[in-house]
Amino acid sequence: MGSATSSPAANGGGIPLLVLRVPEFEHIAWREGKRAARRVERRAAQAFATASRRVLRRGDSRIHDRGRDTFAVLVAEPPRGTSRPSPAICRAMLQRIASEMAAETGLRVESGWTLAQVPVDLDAEIEIALERGARERERYEFFAAIGHELRTPLASIRGYLETLLDGEIDVPTSQRFLQTAQREALRMGRMIDGMFEFSLLDLSAGACGTRGCDVGEQLDLACDAVAPLARARRMTMERNVGACAIANIEPDACLQLLINLLENATKYGSDGGRIAIGVHAPEERVVVTVDDDGPGIALQERASVFDLRVRGKDAAIGRGAGIGLAIVKLIAERSGGSVTIVDSALGGARFEVVLPAKAEFSTEPS
Repeated sequence: MGSATSSPAANGGGIPLLVLRVPEFEHIAWREGKRAARRVERRAAQAFATASRRVLRRGDSRIHDRGRDTFAVLVAEPPRGTSRPSPAICRAMLQRIASEMAAETGLRVESGWTLAQVPVDLDAEIEIALERGARERERYEFFAAIGHELRTPLASIRGYLETLLDGEIDVPTSQRFLQTAQREALRMGRMIDGMFEFSLLDLSAGACGTRGCDVGEQLDLACDAVAPLARARRMTMERNVGACAIANIEPDACLQLLINLLENATKYGSDGGRIAIGVHAPEERVVVTVDDDGPGIALQERASVFDLRVRGKDAAIGRGAGIGLAIVKLIAERSGGSVTIVDSALGGARFEVVLPAKAEFSTEPS
């Protein structure tokens, strides 16, 4: 792609350039040959043309050179009553076209947009648009992850306070509920204070293993935090915790990992069902298992459910945001551990987290 000329936007601020890329083209050509890559390109080009016709106006231009993995649109004719499309409109147009291309090809489609100056240097502007799109996706994923992690303590606090407001609770139970709500509020504050230092999207090694903690103690706290969610679905949480389950992971990170696993079980388990949690420490490891009695996870989905914004087959009913399990994997791996999925004896899924053991640990911050 070289350069293009068109009439600038009415306010002189440039023309919206929408860019889509199918990065798998190169890998398909390498693995299966150029013919296979061209077949995929033809399907993508057809989907691009079909989808773009639905959202573009007569003065807009579609751009694609044969053999290239990029597709572009110059939005030269803005919607009626505007000088140029707003960012929201540009993103909506991109999303619609990208969705149809992904559905048609079965491949991931990257997208981005920018305001291109006239005359348009397409190669340079395409790179700018794709870089902008990548930054927007990173920001979205970061704030979506933070929002997901804050939602759980907020739900826990609300659940305990609503129970207290309903009355008819004895004094010791009321005190325990208040202590749990306070603990979750404090944890939420620590998350907000350290959201950049303890970024859940930071893959740096060892960031979660400087202090160590008793996984059994963190499990007790996690069960308290998730109890309102379990009560809402009449679920029973059963614990089997062995002795000396000291793992090389920060307490807050361990707690978040456990909460996300339990929250996932409350979403996908059966109403009135069981959640079984086990913790044991064989051979310098700490193994955590969480079983539910839900529909389970198909073999072909077990790797992808740990990706951000990917949900299992029950996604259509609106359960989950596709973030919690991704964070479980990130925390486990940052701590030198791993997470896997197998079939559960309860009939659903079993999540198994393996963490490195820590012989000694301090309860004081390092």
